[in-house]
Amino acid sequence: MQVGKPILYSYFRSSCSWRVRIALALKNIDYETVAVNLIKDGGQQFSEEFQALNPMKQVPALKIDGITIGQSLAIIEYLEETRPTPRLLPRDPKQRAQVRMVSDLITSGIQPLQNLSVLKQVGQENQLTWAQQAITSGFNALEQILQSTAGRYCVGDEVSMADLCLAPQVANADRFKVDLTPYPTISRINKSLLALEAFHVSHPCRQPDTPPELRA
Repeated sequence: MQVGKPILYSYFRSSCSWRVRIALALKNIDYETVAVNLIKDGGQQFSEEFQALNPMKQVPALKIDGITIGQSLAIIEYLEETRPTPRLLPRDPKQRAQVRMVSDLITSGIQPLQNLSVLKQVGQENQLTWAQQAITSGFNALEQILQSTAGRYCVGDEVSMADLCLAPQVANADRFKVDLTPYPTISRINKSLLALEAFHVSHPCRQPDTPPELRA
C-alpha cells in the first residue's frame, strides 16, 4: 500500500539512478527527488544520514510503500511486480531471461567497472583508458548478443528493463569518449530509446540537481 509519495534518492549523472527514473516515468509514478551529490562535501552518500538509509552508500534508493529499496534492478523489479503496466519484463520466459541477461551484463559486467568509486582507485591519469577498456570489452559482447535478441529495442519490439540499462550506459560511453562506430545495433536501439518521452524527461540533463552548465 502506498504510504505518501515515493522518494527517490538520486544523483543526476548516476546511470543507476537514471534506470529507475525511466521506470518511474514509464509507469507514470509521481515521486519526489532528494539529490545526493556523489562529489560535493567528499560525497554526500557517505553521510551518516544516507548510510542509515542505504548501508552500501550508493544511489539510487527508493522509499515506496513503507519500505526503502536500494539497487536499481531490485527497485525496477519491485515496481514491475506492484505496478505492472506498462510491462518491463516480457511474458515469454525465454525473452524474460534475455532481458535479465542483457540487464545483468550491463549492470554487473560494465557499469561497476567504470563507476566513480572504481575510477578513484585507478588514479586520475588512468581513468579515461580504464573506463574505455571496461566499456569496450562489455560492448563487444553486448553488440553480439543484441544482434540475436533485438527488434526495435534490446529484446523484441517492447521497451524492457534491458533498455533501461542500455541508454544510461551508452551515455557513459559518450562521456568517456568511446567510439561507438563498431556497435551499430547498440547505437540504433539507443537512438530509438532517446526519442521516447520517458527517456527524455528522466535524462541527466533535465534533473533538479543538474548543474546549470549541463542543462538542456
